[in-house]
Amino acid sequence: MKSNLICMLITIVAYLLLMIIVGIVCSRKNKDVGDFYLGGRKLGPIVTAMSAEASDMSSWLLMGLPGVAYLSGVADAGWTAIGLAIGTYINWLIVAKRLRTYSNRCNNSITIPDFFSNRYRDDKHFLMGIAAVIILIFFIPYTASGFAACGKLFQSLFHIDYHVAMILSAIIIISYTSIGGFLAASTTDLLQSIVMTIALVILVCFGVSTAGGFGAVIDNAKSLAGYLSLTHLHDATTGGATDYSFLTIISTMAWGLGYFGMPHILLRFMAIKDSRKIKTSRRIASVWVVISMGIAILIGLIGNTLSANGSIAALNGSSEAETIVMQIATLLSEHGVLAALFAGLIFAGILACTMSTSDSQLLAASSSLSENLLHGVFKIKLTQKGSMISARLVLLVIAALSILIAWNPDSSVFQIVSFAWAGFGATFGPVMLCALFWKRSNKWGALAGMIAGGVTVFVWKFLIRPLGGAWDLYELLPAFLVGLLCIIVVSLLTKAPEKEMVEEFEAVQAECKQ
Repeated sequence: MKSNLICMLITIVAYLLLMIIVGIVCSRKNKDVGDFYLGGRKLGPIVTAMSAEASDMSSWLLMGLPGVAYLSGVADAGWTAIGLAIGTYINWLIVAKRLRTYSNRCNNSITIPDFFSNRYRDDKHFLMGIAAVIILIFFIPYTASGFAACGKLFQSLFHIDYHVAMILSAIIIISYTSIGGFLAASTTDLLQSIVMTIALVILVCFGVSTAGGFGAVIDNAKSLAGYLSLTHLHDATTGGATDYSFLTIISTMAWGLGYFGMPHILLRFMAIKDSRKIKTSRRIASVWVVISMGIAILIGLIGNTLSANGSIAALNGSSEAETIVMQIATLLSEHGVLAALFAGLIFAGILACTMSTSDSQLLAASSSLSENLLHGVFKIKLTQKGSMISARLVLLVIAALSILIAWNPDSSVFQIVSFAWAGFGATFGPVMLCALFWKRSNKWGALAGMIAGGVTVFVWKFLIRPLGGAWDLYELLPAFLVGLLCIIVVSLLTKAPEKEMVEEFEAVQAECKQ
């Protein structure tokens, strides 16, 4: 193995060992299932902010977003980033504090299905059961996409067999998550966000230098038709530009709606120790998201310049373009031992993006099966020790299923991510907003909205969107609106909430205003 590859491998191995050590340290703080799944509601503002955003970004930040910018310019990547930035800020602004307060008051709910069931006094646990099944439907393949991304990374870098690389990556993630639980996932997410940030800075500095300066990057972008436009896409095949319509802009920005329904992000709001510190978390999270996505788009532009001046090979098609960060990191590794170590840190950053999402998804899916289905719906009684063992065993089962789904090396990572994001945003987003802000909503409306949103995601994705034209909308937008409409209509047509629920809602509202 070449010396630069050995240096990169050393950096990556050191990073992975650090993750396991964190898991072991955090395991000592897990006294019960509440600690394992929600960290005992003891997260500080910085950990809350950075773990929420690290678990949000996934490998999309260092692979998908730069790849889109590399091929087509700033429009598609830019409007997606704008939608996500707005969604991030609004989610922290209006949802975080109220969800922290409401979930604690609702029988100390430790999962999203728990909260829905307790909020609407669903004694039959219909909401809990359906919400748990939805989480399993979308999170198991979502987690599989993360395992697959790790496998492809090691395969492309060290020429290790994909299956071996994927399983080793999965074992690392499973190890620190099953040992340390939510606190380990959140703490490692903080560390991973730091690694991602360092990787982004190194990439920009080295890339701009190799491209011949920032001016050369801008000049190259200006020479490509539509590349710097927010209303046109650059067509790499023809060299021309195509219109990026207003309808497409709205559809792309709809990614931001997904935040209101993302269990692994919402759980961070529920876990913060002091709700008065949420403003601090919001500022940290919002600034980091805007800067990191902006830099990721810039890396795509830099990569295009490096292809134009011959520093790296031209990348054709989305799958090749998504490797732009790897290409730049590999180029960096050829400039000596120190540069190779920095390159290893960049690859560790790609791993960090993926792992920070996969660990959170594993916990959310595990809690849905163990706490909500086995304990909540099927009434299986276990001791505290038995519950902890059950939680870890369920996590291992879900991880095994994710490995099986990720077994095909040709599986699409980002299509799964996009579809799962739409699924959660449409099924949980409208219900969450109504549960927190509309006291007239009831369990029948919530149930109808959850089912209608989920069904619409599948119908729009596979039956309506292929029609093209005005129907070519990201499925999250129409599904979210259908779900919200169903909640409103069904809630108004059925019995109003009981006095106890209304008083609880008003008490939470008053507490959040303090």
